[in-house]
Amino acid sequence: MYRALGGELRHTWRLRGRREAPQKDALVDLARRLWLWGAGDSGASEAGPSVTRVAFDARQWVHSGLRASSGLASPHRPTGGEGSNAELKRGPARRGVAGSAASLGEPAAQQSESDAAGDGLGSSEDCLGAELTPTAVVEQLDRFIVGQADAKRSVAIALRNRWRRHKISAPLNQEIVPKNILMIGPTGCGKTEIARRLARLANAPFVKVEATKFTEVGFHGRDVDQIIRDLVDNAVVLMKSKLRQKLSAEVAKSVEDRILEKLVGPSQDDSRDKKAFLDLLRKGACDDQEIEFEVPSGSGRLAIDGPLAIGAMPEFFLKVDKMIHAHRADKRKMKVSEVRPMIEEQEFDRLLPHDVLHREAIKAVEQDGIVFIDEVDKIVVNREHYHGADASSEGVQRDLLPIIEGSIVNTKYGNVSTDHILFICSGAFHQCKPSDMLAELQGRLPIRVELKGLTKNDFYRILTEPEMNMIKQQKALLETEGVQLRFTDAAIWEIARVAEEVNRTVHNIGARRLHTVLERILEDISFQAPEKAQQAREAGKDAYQHVVEDRDVTTCVGNLVKKVDLSKYVL
Repeated sequence: MYRALGGELRHTWRLRGRREAPQKDALVDLARRLWLWGAGDSGASEAGPSVTRVAFDARQWVHSGLRASSGLASPHRPTGGEGSNAELKRGPARRGVAGSAASLGEPAAQQSESDAAGDGLGSSEDCLGAELTPTAVVEQLDRFIVGQADAKRSVAIALRNRWRRHKISAPLNQEIVPKNILMIGPTGCGKTEIARRLARLANAPFVKVEATKFTEVGFHGRDVDQIIRDLVDNAVVLMKSKLRQKLSAEVAKSVEDRILEKLVGPSQDDSRDKKAFLDLLRKGACDDQEIEFEVPSGSGRLAIDGPLAIGAMPEFFLKVDKMIHAHRADKRKMKVSEVRPMIEEQEFDRLLPHDVLHREAIKAVEQDGIVFIDEVDKIVVNREHYHGADASSEGVQRDLLPIIEGSIVNTKYGNVSTDHILFICSGAFHQCKPSDMLAELQGRLPIRVELKGLTKNDFYRILTEPEMNMIKQQKALLETEGVQLRFTDAAIWEIARVAEEVNRTVHNIGARRLHTVLERILEDISFQAPEKAQQAREAGKDAYQHVVEDRDVTTCVGNLVKKVDLSKYVL
């Protein structure tokens, strides 16, 4: 019986298009182990499943991408007859065997990738690891952002709560919803920068939008549902990037094999020429060699842009267009260096099933998605100047209510639930107050954080403490020209004082004022840097030394302090 099963498995293996099937004895041994494995702890073949059951499950193993070299390892034996049969029906993917036995008709490469995509790529453990504690998040934010401890603590706790919810079993975890945040503070105090750094730390689907781009449904402008569609698009890119990292080695080998087949020919698989060409290919010696390659034709493809591209285009039309143009290709002679990235894209597309990719992206959005809505104060009308509903203000607030509270949004990848998406809103609220927002929207943003305005001490810390501070950036820019730039401590304090003074007397734009002051100070040396460096080299010096002192700051930016904006005092 075992030999009959082994022969059947070998025949199935060949039908799947394998270049070389395992030896029959190896497959017979696999059939025997599958029989005993399904029998559980009884160990008696009479207690095992039927021959048909074993043959069916064994075929699933073959279809799921077993390799002759590594796929015949004995699986870990379960500890119960009923449990073992259930485990066998779930397939070998969770037991260390590549692939998934979800469908006998699904290609092995796709099944293998389906399992890889489903192994927690969209889970919180992968996106928000256990090591990302609130203290660690604040420490990471401190590397780039000065002050604003309350805002950092709030986003760190919110980020950690995402991870905590995943550790709670159902159905309780479905009842735990994120506590959305409203950040209030003057412009240039770090609200947007916190969002940017948070996106990099979270490694989760993230989107940042400006509230001013959206209007009420039915008016000219973008629909607020586009926020979730953009979030899903970002999640697809994120999932694809993660899967590409896992498949990079396999894709690299496939690319080399396809290029070698073009260079040497398919009949030279085991020749010395192939090994020699492989060494040359890896060294880059064949990059200028021309080979014939089929380039997919781009003519006639469905182009979607403008109002139709907001995500409402039915997936059916995209699939029809793909089917129509799937087999169009033009043969061209191209260099190996030009063909390589195109082959990589083809291999990734072959190994990444789009349905699995989209499903994992939606799952990641629903469980770990973060939406940052900036300039939310611009859609709020001061109650003292209220003149009725406005399409650019209260209409957007009303449309945001169901999304923030939790609803279903239709995207081209499928329906997305917003129940567990974290929303962070921010605004300066110069012309209005947070209490001017709709009461329902205020209730959906329970955590409020006030960011403080920046002082001279804050400006000094911004110029010196962050890892990529502005002074370090300016030094690196001029160093490329052969100019070594240095600021005295007194000069840095003077820059901070001037920035604070100009913000107080003209317009308070926060830390962005430092860019204006620095550019005014370094304007001359930036313009003359090539000539100064050349003069230094002619004098036998390695680089031109330029020192900025406090009196230089006063000379260059003194006019900024004197020019007081008197328009604010006009009645």
